[in-house]
Amino acid sequence: MRTARKGSVEMPAFMRQLVKETEKRVSSFFKGGRGGAAEGEQPGEGEKEEVIPSPYLDRPVLDKLAEEGCARWGLTYALGSMQGWRANMEDFHNCVPQLGGELADWSFFAVFDGHAGSSVAHHCSQHLLGHILATGGIGPEDDPEKVKGAIIEGFLHTDKHLHSVARREGWERGGTTVVATLISPYYIYFANCGDSRAMLCRSGQVCFSTEDHKPYCPLEKERIESAGGSVTIQRINGSLAVSRALGDFSYKGAENRTPSQQMVSPEPEVSVVERSPADEFLVLACDGVWDTISNEELCAFIHNRLRVCTDLRDVCTQVIDLCLYKGSLDNISIILLCFPGAPQLSAEALHQEAELEDLLDSKVAEIYDELCARGEEPDLLSVLTVLASTVIPGLPPGGGIQSKRNCIISAYYQRRETHKPTLPNGLGGS
Repeated sequence: MRTARKGSVEMPAFMRQLVKETEKRVSSFFKGGRGGAAEGEQPGEGEKEEVIPSPYLDRPVLDKLAEEGCARWGLTYALGSMQGWRANMEDFHNCVPQLGGELADWSFFAVFDGHAGSSVAHHCSQHLLGHILATGGIGPEDDPEKVKGAIIEGFLHTDKHLHSVARREGWERGGTTVVATLISPYYIYFANCGDSRAMLCRSGQVCFSTEDHKPYCPLEKERIESAGGSVTIQRINGSLAVSRALGDFSYKGAENRTPSQQMVSPEPEVSVVERSPADEFLVLACDGVWDTISNEELCAFIHNRLRVCTDLRDVCTQVIDLCLYKGSLDNISIILLCFPGAPQLSAEALHQEAELEDLLDSKVAEIYDELCARGEEPDLLSVLTVLASTVIPGLPPGGGIQSKRNCIISAYYQRRETHKPTLPNGLGGS
């Protein structure tokens, strides 16, 4: 098959400036709220204006981590992650396709999205599964209530153990969201703590997805306020954007309240779905994915990509690029799990994909030549702008024109290369 043609993209200058200006305004707002100088007021003699480093880079880090594997019972999986526009990479993961022993037909996967540092996410990615299994509630009898209880207890034990480590290592400010799945021969268990998300596709449609834990959700807000906190600009005390997480111990000090009753709760929401032969694939991803694409769009896009790609790592890479091009400024991580019933390679779909890429090649050439004929500079942004307003049949569902941006960029540079002026012999060469 024809593979996706690779390219790189930079954030437009106006977007970089917008990010920087937004950071300045937000920083000024919070400094004023903490007793800092008011707008227009100069710092006092001997005082230095506080400089808050931007959490964003001038250009994204596009290097990707990719892994793949399989389980003996027919599951295949791939992981893709990228730092993107964030100044630091704070995402971690855990992929265990076979738990071993009497649980050899069980699998565990999880995505950890850290904030205020990566230490908590890294620690939890190494220890959460062990704490869950240590409860003794998971066994070959596969009792859903026992398994759900073991998962919750495992999360709470992880947070308790983490607290002692955090005090010793100075991680009180750090935290991590977690979305995980435990797959048994009969059930799929979902555990969500924060705003990362899991989504199950069955028969080509979204069958189940976890709910994000945001401070403004009514039940979450009620707990936060009962614990002495407030929800301001959709954040806990105007700062933290998630209402459940492991770590974040500065939000867990309310006296006479259980861990699950604190402003930030470490208790996951656990759901169980009975497995079906119609199950196709399952996605675990951080909010860097879900901020830019809906459950239904991602389900449709992956369903389509599986019919033209045999390498699941390539599918994950395409999802990451799609989210980047749709405007994600966060770290981006995704785990894609494919069941035996997942869509298979299709000769018809491959033919349609080839026709689409040929059409895009011709459209880029047509736009390039038209801009040249009008005396305009056919830069990449101009070509993309015109193409975005053009009706292109056959684009991947859920992905649109952004999902073929690498193909378009490659076609643009090829066209520009053919339009380079030819210099007389002996001139310009070395």
